[in-house]
Amino acid sequence: MHQPDTRQALRGKTAVVTGGSNGIGAATVAALAVEGAQVVIGYNQGADRAEALRASLPGTNHRIAHVPLADPAAHAALAEQLGKDGGQVDVLVNCAGYTTRIPHNDLEHMDSALFNEVLLANAGGTFSIMRELMPLLRKSGAATVVSVSSVAAFTGSGSNIAYCAAKAAIDTMTLSLARVFGPQVRFLCVSPASVDTDFVPGRSREDVRKKGEATPLGRAVVPEDVALAVVACVTHLRTATGTRIVIDGGATL
Repeated sequence: MHQPDTRQALRGKTAVVTGGSNGIGAATVAALAVEGAQVVIGYNQGADRAEALRASLPGTNHRIAHVPLADPAAHAALAEQLGKDGGQVDVLVNCAGYTTRIPHNDLEHMDSALFNEVLLANAGGTFSIMRELMPLLRKSGAATVVSVSSVAAFTGSGSNIAYCAAKAAIDTMTLSLARVFGPQVRFLCVSPASVDTDFVPGRSREDVRKKGEATPLGRAVVPEDVALAVVACVTHLRTATGTRIVIDGGATL
């Protein structure tokens, strides 16, 4: 059986990564660039980080874009600019998000305003970006959207209740969109357990590493693990859509 040449499988393709200036997003940007993609690095507050990352990437024509999750006008502006520049988007990776640590029984601090804020940042903003970029994704004819979800979506155990609900919403959107937008666009989500980053304020990275050591694979998930899973979704899992790829080292077994 003929095996496709997957070296620089994304050469000539345009990839958009939200939350691309730091952590999982930055690792994903680097991995996509290695595969030949021209990457749009979406950021919220990390303009300097995004520019430094852009300058470090192999290849040319990478760019940065200010894409706050709670700003639909910015999402529409990004789509308009990309439409003018190249006319299609081949890969969209939804990495951007926000959370804070609140015990699940602390309903005093998890009030309705904060719940809605976390839901908007993680699920509403992700939907808005997918919605605005959908014409450009469909124009590609073989686009892939990968959303970074979490095992919190199906375990109900995470940094706070709203974050768990938001990630569950991302998983459900993945199912719904995959059903109606194939074959032009595939939708997948990757679901890590705690990742060795500073994403959760107040969470010790040492605690993350200790939890990782107790898993069947004996180590914590790192950003590069998630990035490689994203690339695999795009380049190798060619008949997968509407599904969840769990990359937790066996933590949920």
